[in-house]
Amino acid sequence: MSAASTPKLGLAKPVDREFFQRELESFVPSKVFDAHCHIWLENEVPFRIPGWSGDVGAHEYLQLIEDLHPGRQKAALFLSFASPENPEGRHRMNEFVGRETARSSAFRGEFFVCPDDDPEWVRQEVRRLGLHGLKCYFWFSKVKEPWEAGIADFLPEPLVKVAHEEGWFITLHIVKSRALGDPGNVECIRRYCERYPNMKLILAHSARGFQPAHNLEGLPHLVGLDNLYFDTSANCEPIAHQAVLRYFGPKKLMYGSDLPISHMRGRSLSAADSFIWIYEETPVWGEKHAKIDPVMVGLEHLRSVKWACWSERLSDSDVEDIFWNNAALLMNMS
Repeated sequence: MSAASTPKLGLAKPVDREFFQRELESFVPSKVFDAHCHIWLENEVPFRIPGWSGDVGAHEYLQLIEDLHPGRQKAALFLSFASPENPEGRHRMNEFVGRETARSSAFRGEFFVCPDDDPEWVRQEVRRLGLHGLKCYFWFSKVKEPWEAGIADFLPEPLVKVAHEEGWFITLHIVKSRALGDPGNVECIRRYCERYPNMKLILAHSARGFQPAHNLEGLPHLVGLDNLYFDTSANCEPIAHQAVLRYFGPKKLMYGSDLPISHMRGRSLSAADSFIWIYEETPVWGEKHAKIDPVMVGLEHLRSVKWACWSERLSDSDVEDIFWNNAALLMNMS
């Protein structure tokens, strides 16, 4: 299977195709490396994409992602998934990600880890499955309020150390109510990156800057970390990406779709000192003079990246770095 193939469209509606042609056709480059997306076994995950059933492997990914960047050459980093309600399911998911990653040299994959995992077992499993990095998630922490978990609660230092020894990357979705506005998150990121320079840390969702004010607070304290990167995944706030670009430049930011979130309808919105998500079923789409047809989150997100690039006056080559070159270099894509 060629990652450059162009399967039929997945779930796009006419409103999505019109949006892409109007807003994105002239912006999205000819090659797109999706540095944050999920594939899954339907029986092992608690979520569904409306209108889609069955497992989503490499082939289905290429079919679905055609909705967001049609006709482009494609590569992807597949992230594994697990939930506390189905802890054994993560082993099947890790095996699945390994099999699907092996289908093309245009794919990379991450291994889902839990905080109690033995680092040597993780080392052996990642090697055995031919994967390239680690994915962790806060809801496996043991703290009373997982949304307020510190990074070390779900990504303990021994796992970071083995990633350093192996030269892996780690995709990290930080939490706490103020994200990078929380000094504890900033301190841990800096400590991990300085202590383990051969580990590459990717902060998901433009550092979870769904409230961009948090990025403006925290990012200045992380400048200078050579092994720190960011993916844009599903964040629909342009200033979140713009803050990363202004403090770190276009070589450290990578596009990510966050499939399956990309195929929901709606968007994220900053509000007060936090953020909210509105979805297709949220009763906000009728407003005095018009009825709004919500488009896919992935399209709203792409437009936010476009606006950030425009605001920072990026060149075409800078945009190509964000959409392909940065991830290809980080992930040793020939």
